[in-house]
Amino acid sequence: MKYIPTIGIECHVQLSTKTKLFSEVDNDARGKEPNSCVSPVDYALPGMLPRLNGEAVKFAIRAGKAMNCEINPKSRFDRKHYFYPDSPKGYQITQFYQPIIGAGYVELPSGTRIRIEHAHLEGDAGKLTHFDTYSLVDLNRVDTPLIEIVSMPDIHSAKDAHDYCKELWRLMRYAKVTYGDLYNGNMRFDINVSVAPEGSDQLGTRAEIKNLNSFRSVERAVEYEIARQTKLLEAGEKVVQETRGWNDATGKTTGQRSKEEAKDYRYMPEPDLPPINLSVEFIEAETAKLPLMPSNYRDMFDKTIIKDTLEVLLDYPELMEKLNEVGQDNAKFLSNLFASVLLAEEKSAEYLNDLPSGEELKELAKMNAEKELSSTATKEVFLKLFDPQMKGRGARNIAKELGVIQENDLSALEAIVDIVLAKPATAKAQADFRAGEEKVIGFLVGQVMKESHGKANPSTVQQILRNKLVK
Repeated sequence: MKYIPTIGIECHVQLSTKTKLFSEVDNDARGKEPNSCVSPVDYALPGMLPRLNGEAVKFAIRAGKAMNCEINPKSRFDRKHYFYPDSPKGYQITQFYQPIIGAGYVELPSGTRIRIEHAHLEGDAGKLTHFDTYSLVDLNRVDTPLIEIVSMPDIHSAKDAHDYCKELWRLMRYAKVTYGDLYNGNMRFDINVSVAPEGSDQLGTRAEIKNLNSFRSVERAVEYEIARQTKLLEAGEKVVQETRGWNDATGKTTGQRSKEEAKDYRYMPEPDLPPINLSVEFIEAETAKLPLMPSNYRDMFDKTIIKDTLEVLLDYPELMEKLNEVGQDNAKFLSNLFASVLLAEEKSAEYLNDLPSGEELKELAKMNAEKELSSTATKEVFLKLFDPQMKGRGARNIAKELGVIQENDLSALEAIVDIVLAKPATAKAQADFRAGEEKVIGFLVGQVMKESHGKANPSTVQQILRNKLVK
């Protein structure tokens, strides 16, 4: 019997607002001391009231529009009650009944559309670090603004799960609503996996794998879980509904807690925050701030940049913005430099923060097209554009300083070729070429390059040599 997997994904996206969702405290705690980015509101001290961060609302609108979602003009907050050391209030402020983001979809590179059920604003919990005999709590993350994006169960393979999470990550970064740092948990994925016999009108019993923070882990966890559940069903056993953890080292999921009964979170309207009422004009104004999205770039460069190269570059919004700036005529050439040279550099992450100007890159592309630079020299000048000591000098000036501009003047090159052909050391090679030994042309080109101190254009030199030797 064939079994069909069904996957639904909940993604938590930390918004990159300057301050937290309900307090005026630094929202970027990366690399900072535990419990240093907190306020009395985060500690839930008596009498402390939350105050909604308006920027988080704006970010949520842009995030929703990036996913082709409807934005609900009216939304409100609710209290989700649970007791855990990382939640001082004893409840989480979320949007259960009326979320700000409605239905939409994410289109994968393959063209498959994954529907979005909704996405809601909420405050994040703190972080527990467990040791052998005790645990420590860090409240820096408390009330970091989140949007939780809930997909419909439209995913049916581990690859599509991987591609959906990656495309979601791209959309959120292009919309400029999150740092998108997976290592630091700016985006986390909860994966619901079930399998059912082919043709069944009911989904199978699901297992939830929580807090995955890499696309590869998502794909591997889904692959393992599909295989595990399929094996159980083929053996006549039942799949238990439960929460499972993922171990990246072993490549396996393990049971953590049963979910036979839904936990009662005792949702109630948040009494300390008024409803959110958005005008059509406000929503349209925020939507207008969206830059070009990955799908726009795919359409734009469909016939210019090789698909595999484009998909690599789409992970870097900064590079795509620069390709858009330099125009279609230069995009193919520069996309290859970005993909094969820049991203191979150890300092590529630093370079992305301070890219050369569009004019410098266009100048480099023009010099290459006019054969003023060899491919090796082009790469050398390209990397020098990122050198702080060469900043702003321009491709041509850098090439002059490096002495790598090729000589293309025909009369000047012919004079150099004549000098080389007049040397006794090249007589045998000339005779061999006239006798039909093509490979010796490389030796003669090398002699001309040596005579020109490496500045001659090799392809032009070869043509001149051929013209002179066949006379």
